[in-house]
Amino acid sequence: MSKFRETLKRAGLNTFFFLLVGMIFLAKLFPEWGTAESPLPLKTITGAGISFIFFFYGVKLSPQKLKEGLSNWKLHLFVQSTTFLIFPLIILVLYSIWGSEDSYLWLGTFYLAALPSTVSSSVVMVSIAGGNLPAAIFNASISSMVGIFITPLWMDLILPESAVGFDLTDTFIKLSLQVLLPVILGLLVHPYLIKFVNRYQVALKNFDQAIILLIVFTAFAESFAENMFEGQSVGELIWLGFLMLGFFFMMMGLMYMVSRFFNFSREDMITLVFCGSKKSLVQGAVMGRVMFPDPVVFGVILLPLMVYHSLQLMAGSAIAQKLGEGKA
Repeated sequence: MSKFRETLKRAGLNTFFFLLVGMIFLAKLFPEWGTAESPLPLKTITGAGISFIFFFYGVKLSPQKLKEGLSNWKLHLFVQSTTFLIFPLIILVLYSIWGSEDSYLWLGTFYLAALPSTVSSSVVMVSIAGGNLPAAIFNASISSMVGIFITPLWMDLILPESAVGFDLTDTFIKLSLQVLLPVILGLLVHPYLIKFVNRYQVALKNFDQAIILLIVFTAFAESFAENMFEGQSVGELIWLGFLMLGFFFMMMGLMYMVSRFFNFSREDMITLVFCGSKKSLVQGAVMGRVMFPDPVVFGVILLPLMVYHSLQLMAGSAIAQKLGEGKA
C-alpha cells in the first residue's frame, strides 16, 4: 500500500491533488456555500487569505533580492509577451484552421487566451516549486494591471460591438489594497519577522494551499449555482477538458523550451513556466460581465476559462509539488 501511495505521489497525485478534486465535488453538492448569499463568508476569508499570503511573501523578500529580481528584464519580457501575445496568436491560428464563426466556445477560448495571468495561485505555485519569487510577484501584479487595457483591446479586434468601458480606478484600488500594499508592509517588517517565517515555513505552505482550495471551491460553486454548465453534454465537457489540458501543457512545454534555449536559471525557468501559462478566472469573470451582458452567452464564453482554470490549478499544483521536492 505504501508503494502504491508513493507511485501516486511521484505522478503528482498527492493529498493536495485529491483535495482539489474534492473541492469540485463539494461545490457541485453544496454550491450555495460558495456564493455571495452563503452564510459562510468564504469570499471574505479567501480575500483576506490572499492578502496574508502576499504579506508573508513580502516578509520573505529582502530588499536586495527584490532589486535583483525586478532587474531581470529578459524574464519579465518573456512572461508578459507569452501572456498577452503568444497565447492569443496561437488561438487565432487554431481558430483559422478549425474554428467556427458561430461558436461561442471558440470565442470563449480566445477570451481566456487574452486574459492576464493569475496573481495568487501563480505566486503560490512558484513559491512551492522553488522559483524566482520576486520576479513572480512582479510579473503577476503587472499582468493584472496590463490586462485591464490589453484584454478589451484584443476582444475589440474579434468582437468590436462587445467592448465597452469599465472603471479602471476601482480595479487599481482593489489590486493595490489586496496585493501591492501587503507586499510593501511585509518588506518593511522583513528584518523583524524573517526568522518567524523561516521557522514556520511548513505551516505557511499549508496555509497557501488552503487558500488555493478555497479559491477552487468558490469559483466552481458560483458556476454550478448559476447553471453555467447547463446545455452542455458530458461528452462536450470531457472533450473541452482534454483540449484545455493539452493547451495548458503545450504552453508550459513551450515556456520550458524557451527557458532552456535562453539558458535561464532553474528559478527563472520555474517562474516563466508558471506565470506564463496561467490565466485569471477572477479577472475573466469581472471583465466578462461587462463585455458580454447576455448571461446565456456569457456562461458559454466563460466555460473554457472555467475548465482551463481548474485544470491549471490541479495540474500546475501537482507539477509545483514535484519541482519543490526536487523530483522533476
